[in-house]
Amino acid sequence: MGTSTMNISAALVKELREKTGAPMMDCKQALAESKGDVEGAIVYLRKKGIATAAKKAARVTSEGSVASYIHAGGKIGVLLEVNCESDFVARNEIFQGLVHDVAMHIAASDPKFVRKEDVTAVDFEREKEIYRAQAASTGKPANVVEKIVEGKMSKFYEEVCLLDQPFIKDQAISVGQLIASTIGKLGENISVRRFARFKVGDAGETIALTKPAAEPQEK
Repeated sequence: MGTSTMNISAALVKELREKTGAPMMDCKQALAESKGDVEGAIVYLRKKGIATAAKKAARVTSEGSVASYIHAGGKIGVLLEVNCESDFVARNEIFQGLVHDVAMHIAASDPKFVRKEDVTAVDFEREKEIYRAQAASTGKPANVVEKIVEGKMSKFYEEVCLLDQPFIKDQAISVGQLIASTIGKLGENISVRRFARFKVGDAGETIALTKPAAEPQEK
């Protein structure tokens, strides 16, 4: 039986995180896949492109591509901007394929934000209070209620944040992991800047914009 993420020690996760710069959950998954072997986990992350993506995350993405996607039947349309570091990569078939796939995913999955950091304070507090009220109504102790709320918020991010959503063409990975894998292949930082989604008959539209890195986050 493989090692699960539940019995991977925090110290081991920290060690892998320090060596690769990969996100904590990706480190846990990599260690689970490698049965606790750090070197094996590093290889796993490199294959996925996650370690490379983390190291390049701070690099400026001033080039890129704006693409549109119209779903069959013309009822849903998406306009998307994805950035990279050079015009050379922006014209690369792999990058263009990524942009197309992300636009198609947005059309199908209707995310409301790019990243969890982009969720507004109003939306965050509203959802948290709803989940807290629901959990409290069960009569469970306060500490259990908070754990339930935490789990519900993680699910909320998966539902409304583009990078946290399971990728429609491969539910085993998130859109964020898809982008990380492409970063590993192309060797440049890649980021989703913004998107807009329109659906015939809807009163409004979804317009999402990544917050500037220097802007303080609410959470």
